[in-house]
Amino acid sequence: MSSRSLLAGAAVTATALLTVAAPANAAPAPATVAKNVFKGFVKKDRKAMLKWAAPDVVDKLLAYKFRAPDKFAGCTASGTCRFVHTSVKVPGDLNGFLMVVKNSRVTTVYTSQHVTSPSTVAKTFYRYWQLGAKNRAREIATAGAIKTRFAVKYDPTGVPYYWQGCSKEPKGYSCAYSYEGGAMFLHVRGTKAAGYYVNSVSYIAD
Repeated sequence: MSSRSLLAGAAVTATALLTVAAPANAAPAPATVAKNVFKGFVKKDRKAMLKWAAPDVVDKLLAYKFRAPDKFAGCTASGTCRFVHTSVKVPGDLNGFLMVVKNSRVTTVYTSQHVTSPSTVAKTFYRYWQLGAKNRAREIATAGAIKTRFAVKYDPTGVPYYWQGCSKEPKGYSCAYSYEGGAMFLHVRGTKAAGYYVNSVSYIAD
């Protein structure tokens, strides 16, 4: 075999080895993306956050009314990552942040909300039920309240609901919607300073 053939064969072999050995530019894991956004949030560094998150996500996080969550609770296989509070109680089931990571960016975020009016939190919860927005409901309601209300899917052609206002009850407020054949009561707990949330849902029939 000629020296030229040997050199050519060696070149092909070296190229093949380099091709195999060179790592692909793998996308960062959802946990890495979420943690980078969280680091920027803690520093209030909008520019750093925008490298990893959509502008509306950054706006919502920077408007958070409570102290920063203190525990990373992991990510699901679908790319939803959570940061939760362990040293402070906040309203709702979410207990902090839920970030949705897609294509190496946080595209959506859900956060515990500070609502200062019982009627506002009740009406907002009702609207989220109409929209089928369970994660948004988690921002302002307990898991039990969500399970009870969302067990029934909203039917835009069904019986209409009528807002009846809120009234005091022993541990908070009862906010009512009436409809033909009965009524729904959203039992609200909390305070103006700490924030109100929907704690439970009950019904009565006429």
